[in-house]
Amino acid sequence: MKRGSFLRTIILALTTLVCCIVLSDKTIAGITINVNGGAAAVTNPAPQTETEDTDSENQVNITVPKDIPEGTISSGVYVDTVSLADMDYDEAMAAVNQYVESLKTKEITLVSIDQKTKVVTAGELGLKWTNPEIISEAVCLGKAGNIVARYKELKDLEYSNKVYNLEVGFDSETIKAVVEAQGESDNIKPVDATIAKNGGNFDIVPGQTGYAVNVSSSTITIMNQLEGNWNKEPVTIELAVDVDEPKGKTEDLKLVKDLLGTYTTSFKTSGVARSGNVRNGTRLINGTVLYPGDEFSAYDAVNPFTEENGYYMAGSYLNGMVVESLGGGICQVTSTLYNAILRAELEVTERSNHSMIVTYVNLSSDAAISGTSKNFRFVNNLDYPVYIEGLTSDDKKITFNVYGVETRPSNREVSFESVEISKTEPEGEKIIADGAQPVGVIDVQSAHTGYVGELWKVVKVDGVETERTRMNKSTYTMTPRTATVGTATADPNIAATIQAAIASGSIDYCKNVVSQLKAAAAAAVAGVPSEADIPVE
Repeated sequence: MKRGSFLRTIILALTTLVCCIVLSDKTIAGITINVNGGAAAVTNPAPQTETEDTDSENQVNITVPKDIPEGTISSGVYVDTVSLADMDYDEAMAAVNQYVESLKTKEITLVSIDQKTKVVTAGELGLKWTNPEIISEAVCLGKAGNIVARYKELKDLEYSNKVYNLEVGFDSETIKAVVEAQGESDNIKPVDATIAKNGGNFDIVPGQTGYAVNVSSSTITIMNQLEGNWNKEPVTIELAVDVDEPKGKTEDLKLVKDLLGTYTTSFKTSGVARSGNVRNGTRLINGTVLYPGDEFSAYDAVNPFTEENGYYMAGSYLNGMVVESLGGGICQVTSTLYNAILRAELEVTERSNHSMIVTYVNLSSDAAISGTSKNFRFVNNLDYPVYIEGLTSDDKKITFNVYGVETRPSNREVSFESVEISKTEPEGEKIIADGAQPVGVIDVQSAHTGYVGELWKVVKVDGVETERTRMNKSTYTMTPRTATVGTATADPNIAATIQAAIASGSIDYCKNVVSQLKAAAAAAVAGVPSEADIPVE
């Protein structure tokens, strides 16, 4: 608009305003003018209805839109690219909401590790419309404020459009969940450099750098880009990625060659299944590399105890009894390792003795594992990595060697002593009636002597004892000779006979009764008379 034209417009408006003041209770061109402190509003009064004066200053009641403004929107009014011309409030809201729904389909490409991409929609990131008040503003455009402002707003629309910017927001928790899911899919875990024993030498295996999506930083990046200057078109956003360097330096690993501790036990009396478990557990631990500060968990290294993981059913301790379980014999593996770790002088953080004495290591020199209730754990408390080698031989011996960098003086000697504190000989016999087993079944287990023992570490320098440290105190339960006897039968006479045998408290008598019952049953099947159908005391 040219300056002269604009000035004429202003003069005309001021003239009209003066007329309004002079004729405050009149109507001009069918329009009622409200004057209130210089502000005016337009209403469309019903015919022949006068406006009520409120005071001596010629103020008139104002008719102001409340919840939903009335009227339609002028031509040339837009929200982004959506024209609102001639729409009322509800129609405009519907049109813009439809536009918002279309924005929710816009593709957002997230780029993470190795340029891997994930395409999501703005709706999947929680897009929402945050300034719906612009619809009320659009309806009121040219209808509110003083007459000069209203006139100017309407004249401006004749020369240029009024475009409201649709503002959107996103849900940070939704974005975080999307980023976390992408991280779980794309993250690359670091692989620490390691060593492998090859005959008498060690080969160094380089590590691999890891990469991980930084969820917190990536969420902020996405929020800032979409809520800041997004042009509401498909966009590509680079996620924040952290570099996770692997442990292990070649120069440190090259130094690992000294034997710090070793120990060997024998499993020559073990059957095929238990021997298989010992060999399998040793295999699972062999080749472990621990960096300074790393903690080793024997349970984590050798579980799960399944056939798929190489285990067999073999004897193990449970509540003072020997029972068959997958992995029976694994405690000989952990006990042998325990003794090697002690001699390497690594820090033992968890160790438990067996419930009953074992014979493959000295008193208090065992380390049992049982689910998560008993575990054997230790920490590499040295300044260099250590390498654990596990071996089994054809003559059924298991050996663990701990290699590292020897920093102890050559004139320093470490040994260990098992000390018996007390001994409890087994007494009596124990008979357990088992109603789940049929008559004829009897399982007899040997007695176990109870012990209380201690393990001591002795350090000598130049042959002279300088240190003596108790490493543990262990208590092993005494268990008497025990028999489990089956009692299930439909024959009341046989049931009474077996119960009487159990009541005698003698395992050998129970065995004799069971033998006679079996003989009587066999004779009955063969049709041969038997004088020992029911034994008599």
